[in-house]
Amino acid sequence: MSKTVDYYLALASPYTYMGGRRLPAIVAEKGADLRLKPIKGGPLMAATGGLPVAKRHPARLAYRLVELARWRHHWDIPMNIEPAFFPVDDGQAAQMVIAAQRQGLDALALSNVFLACVWEGERNIADLAILTAAAEAAGFDGAALTASIGDDAIEAEYQANTDEAIAAGVFGLPWFIHDGVPYWGQDRIRFLAKALRR
Repeated sequence: MSKTVDYYLALASPYTYMGGRRLPAIVAEKGADLRLKPIKGGPLMAATGGLPVAKRHPARLAYRLVELARWRHHWDIPMNIEPAFFPVDDGQAAQMVIAAQRQGLDALALSNVFLACVWEGERNIADLAILTAAAEAAGFDGAALTASIGDDAIEAEYQANTDEAIAAGVFGLPWFIHDGVPYWGQDRIRFLAKALRR
């Protein structure tokens, strides 16, 4: 059985933030090859019948906060469930993560840094200065990664990831595919870990 996992993510998703924190240990323990595929959340939702947070019914919005608080308590993590910069354009952060992966760097670590900016640090990841500083603080060459934003190959991969996700039936994030089996959400990572153990 393959240990390859396709990991579809967005850099502003609260559940990707939660799940991403647990992935490094799972990858290390199982020896998995995690292929990060940052996608464009808006087009994905539009193609699969989802609604952006701002357009959801008040009842859904209220319960969303209940769930986020519940999971924050369950995982005992430092999370602001109503961050100052959300919704936020995560496109530039996504391109930096794609660039890091193409360079053989720890793209998972970088993705977690940007997710923490939103959900822990109250920082605006649409701001290039914030992205550069956050990457630098985590030991990356922030300026070099920021310079990759807008590169034709990076933008093409970002779009290709999104198209691929839609074609694969992805409709929420985080989303994992391992040996053809989909796993949706941070709460399904436990099942992914079991599959990697077999």
